[in-house]
Amino acid sequence: MSRVIRIGTRDSELALWQANAVKNALEKLGHETKLVPVKSQGDLVLDKPLYEFGITGIFTKTLDVAMITNQIDIAVHSMKDVPTALPQGIVEAAVLKRANTHDILVHKGTDFLNDDDGIIATGSLRRQAQWLHKYPNHEIVDLRGNVNTRLQKLEDSTWNGAVFAAAGLERINLTPEAYLDLKWMIPAPAQGAMLVVAKEDDEFCRKALAALNHESTAVCVHIEREFLRVLEGGCTAPIGALATVQDGTVHFKAALFSLDGQERIGVEKEIPVSQHKGFGRKCAEEVLSAGGDVLMRKIKEEVNNTKG
Repeated sequence: MSRVIRIGTRDSELALWQANAVKNALEKLGHETKLVPVKSQGDLVLDKPLYEFGITGIFTKTLDVAMITNQIDIAVHSMKDVPTALPQGIVEAAVLKRANTHDILVHKGTDFLNDDDGIIATGSLRRQAQWLHKYPNHEIVDLRGNVNTRLQKLEDSTWNGAVFAAAGLERINLTPEAYLDLKWMIPAPAQGAMLVVAKEDDEFCRKALAALNHESTAVCVHIEREFLRVLEGGCTAPIGALATVQDGTVHFKAALFSLDGQERIGVEKEIPVSQHKGFGRKCAEEVLSAGGDVLMRKIKEEVNNTKG
């Protein structure tokens, strides 16, 4: 019996691009599909930083509810937005081949990089902390909204620049000419990767999506997300992590920063791909034992004080 797979997605241009990529891939395999766009609370409330919501998954929760209440069959996410613990009954069904992992600075000229009075916009604690680690005298201002909204806010402002994920701009052909590749900035765990989730008991969708899974990407992002989960980061801590696979070896680089960027506890290791299970946990435990546990408590207190 044929079945139409209902694909849940946020309704931003980037989210729709990602959902259409999954739609096209499934249809090439002979499946019938239908897009079901949904607005998330993270898209609707733009006047406060993400960490002030006090929950992870602000962009994924609405789609989780739509799936549990049988309004959609699968959901497509930017994997870095997805909490490391999925709701009961929802499982990872496919990780698509990863795009560009880098952050980029969209700017109005780079002379300010040599000055003490630069103003950079970002809604990410990870980007904020790493920018301040490198440029401690610059000012960080909060920037929220979808990619198009953030680009417009930058254009209308007196800021020197704003930090974006390269993959998001590349996917919808919005990368401007004036940008810098921030190769020194460690990306968010799973940045550049797309995740498709399905209901645990939906064997039809899980089997259909299994054909889209990219094994090498899946290995890397699971190491990064395990590192994040053990550090208990979510949206509330400046944590960067990147795993890559080359010639059968996983190369891993990650760090935890203080909110002001002045403290950095990092790890850089490699391991054979065949031994990747539990590798993210081991790296996280190394960071925690090097003072990361104390720094995480300090970060949580500071974030809670900001929310209060």
